[in-house]
Amino acid sequence: MRPTNQSLKELGMRKSPFVFAAILAFWSLQMSAEELPTFKLSRQDEDWSSLRDSSSRTQFPYSLKFIPLTGDGSSWLTLAGELRERYEYFDNSNWGKGVQDDNGYLLQRFLLSGDAHAADHFRLFTEFQSGLENGRNGGPRPTDRDAFDVHQLFADVRIPVGGSNTLTIRPGRQELAFGSQRLVSIRDSPNLRRTFDGIRATWLLEGWQLDAFATRPVRLKTGVFNDDPDPGTKFWGFYGVAPFSPVPGGKVDFYYLGIDRKLATFAQGTAAERRHSVGTRLWGRRANWDWNHEFVGQFGTFGSHDIMAWTAATDIGYTFVQAPWSPRTGLKADVTSGDHSAKNGDLETFNPLFPRGGYFAESGLIGPQNHIDAHPSLELHPTKSITFSTDIDFFWRESVHDGVYNISQTPVRNGTNGGSRYIGSQATAQVEWRLQRHLTWTANYAHFFGGAFLHENPPGKDVNYFSSWLSLRF
Repeated sequence: MRPTNQSLKELGMRKSPFVFAAILAFWSLQMSAEELPTFKLSRQDEDWSSLRDSSSRTQFPYSLKFIPLTGDGSSWLTLAGELRERYEYFDNSNWGKGVQDDNGYLLQRFLLSGDAHAADHFRLFTEFQSGLENGRNGGPRPTDRDAFDVHQLFADVRIPVGGSNTLTIRPGRQELAFGSQRLVSIRDSPNLRRTFDGIRATWLLEGWQLDAFATRPVRLKTGVFNDDPDPGTKFWGFYGVAPFSPVPGGKVDFYYLGIDRKLATFAQGTAAERRHSVGTRLWGRRANWDWNHEFVGQFGTFGSHDIMAWTAATDIGYTFVQAPWSPRTGLKADVTSGDHSAKNGDLETFNPLFPRGGYFAESGLIGPQNHIDAHPSLELHPTKSITFSTDIDFFWRESVHDGVYNISQTPVRNGTNGGSRYIGSQATAQVEWRLQRHLTWTANYAHFFGGAFLHENPPGKDVNYFSSWLSLRF
């Protein structure tokens, strides 16, 4: 029997004391001075084999990171988990058009994984996810609630192909993330992360990494063990990363991504979509400079008509390493194409595929479709454990004959009849405090100043957004 909304809410309220008890328990731990592997955004990317002969193996929680399965330790098990307690509040949600909420809502995420290695040639990884929502007017969004399900379950078969080169075949349910995660992301900001069912092959070859995959995105459902692959969507592609010798410290990505959706909705309408994306990314770091430039062209069909879309993005930063608080100043600029005529049937709106959940900011008000933005930022490090960042992002429509889309790629303002280009600006401030190795507290505030286009499509009120969350990892 599936749990009801009320039973899920009660479950979330009962879990809250457990979350804070766990946080207090980890807060009291004495950290080892020994250099240890770092936690990764995707837990399957962590490698704790260095603890095979380490004294830290006997200390909790590191006793969970390397559990020998054989006498010589050539096979081992790693256990990992995350508890995240998050509060969110919107004033004038969706610029006053959405469901309004006077006191915000609570989101909880629980992840638990097991990673079993049989020597260096076979691996079985599984991860469970539970996401709960409490108190949101209008009910949970699609990424808010999933009582309990298999988030990842895959096997790795690793095949040596000469020297240190390897080919890894990975069938099963798995997270995918490539490059800067503009087009393929695990979607960490929302309560529930994204995963795919399918197969992936990774070839590591003398500084190159080549990936090929064929998958379906997993549909999230609110019950227990009932998430399934989306029968209406196919996603496949190739992604390569290589050194870029003309620029010291530089690298280059090159990729092809294909998607087939039985039903896709844009401001122009709804139809079957088959889209191909071809892109490249130039990125790297040298001395105090870092850079990230990406260019993508898209073509395909939308119903019986053609697709021709594109995007260009740049991000340049400079860190004053000798200055107090090591400030980094940055400037981003992005453009994604919009549809220039709803009458001819052809579609020119860019599709960001499976982007980050907090693409421009944690508020997620605007998604990367039919937009132009300029985004200066400043990051400071008052201490080794505290990071403060602030920025302001200015938004325009690339085409005045297309609408504004949110981060879930849903049109939230129809602009096919023209109107102003300027959407508005958003100022954001965030502080992240790494209380200790396992525990991080983050707070984020944003204010969106509605521009001319939003005032032409009322209500176009300014938006205040606040979120704060505690993340516990082990």
